[in-house]
Amino acid sequence: MSAGMEIRADASVPLVDLAAQQADVHDEVMAELADVFTSASFIGGPVVARFEAAYAAFLGASHCVGVANGTDALELALRGAGVGPGDEVILPVNTFIATAEAASRIGAVPVPVDVDPQYLLIDPEAAAAAVTPRTRAIVPVHLFGQTAFVERLIPVASACGAVIVEDAAQSQGATRFGRSAGTLGLAAGTSFYPGKNLGAAGDAGAVVTSDGEVAARVRMLSSHGSLQKYVHDAVGFNSRLDAVQAVVLKAKLAKLPVWNALRRAAAERYSELLSDVPGLELPREAPGNTDVWHLYVVRVPERDALLSALHAAGIQAGVHYPVPLHLSGAYAARGFTLGSFPVAEAAAGRILSLPLFPHITAVQQEMVAEALRGAMDGKPL
Repeated sequence: MSAGMEIRADASVPLVDLAAQQADVHDEVMAELADVFTSASFIGGPVVARFEAAYAAFLGASHCVGVANGTDALELALRGAGVGPGDEVILPVNTFIATAEAASRIGAVPVPVDVDPQYLLIDPEAAAAAVTPRTRAIVPVHLFGQTAFVERLIPVASACGAVIVEDAAQSQGATRFGRSAGTLGLAAGTSFYPGKNLGAAGDAGAVVTSDGEVAARVRMLSSHGSLQKYVHDAVGFNSRLDAVQAVVLKAKLAKLPVWNALRRAAAERYSELLSDVPGLELPREAPGNTDVWHLYVVRVPERDALLSALHAAGIQAGVHYPVPLHLSGAYAARGFTLGSFPVAEAAAGRILSLPLFPHITAVQQEMVAEALRGAMDGKPL
């Protein structure tokens, strides 16, 4: 912390600051929204099409299909890839439950596997060991703004006739060996939940693919199984990106490279500020990755007590995620027990997400670092 700086009792550092991002695009968004309300073109239309084209180009993909939310995006990506009832879908056990829900809602069977101990990304060896004759898809989750090691999963999928469907909800703009997360498999689902690197003003999501048949199937299924009004070729559902969200997303997309660069700079600053704290394990970027730091996740002893101390000091840290999938009530019937996935279980009790967002200041980060250091030393904050 800078010389002479003290933490005020009323100081607060939020986990994210969405208002600052919205302020950056306010004028453009309001002008575009005026046009939307004048035209009354609220569902689909040219505004949505322009965002879809822009996001596909940003990633280097051929197609983007906007949908209502990230969970629908994952489900539609799986459906578009041909996954159906009874098929097995291999996925990492430390992820938000939506990754597994997307498979369950199809009638497929989520097959959780453990993660690597360094980056907490899906372990390719564990994925290979989980393959059965029913395996139809492998879903790498690009967690915390990293990109999973998809190149090591592709041979596993190819050997058993499965497809790679990426969960790219936390990785907009991340790359692996120069290729964008979300373009490494057959298809990807992403979320534009407000707190994501590219966030809407509500729920929104998209499916990205360079396979024209997959894109067409996703677009049909997301619109009641129809590409032509009142002609329904399949049983689909209603999951469409509305024009209001497309306006916000297109404006923010233009800012995303700068915002991601600011996140990377903030992550580097944390690493400098916290490099000498005993007992604190800092995140690192994997070789070949350019991470976009959706979250800055450290590992600490006695995490829950530490989290309470930080909250008391006005530091709004969080935990992503405290309960691995196999220990959640939703999947209790699968019969997994404590000890089934030891790497993820050990991490779940130690991970701590520090405040990080594009507009976080050096002073705020110094406050976080000082509070964290004091809490780990047992000093009053």
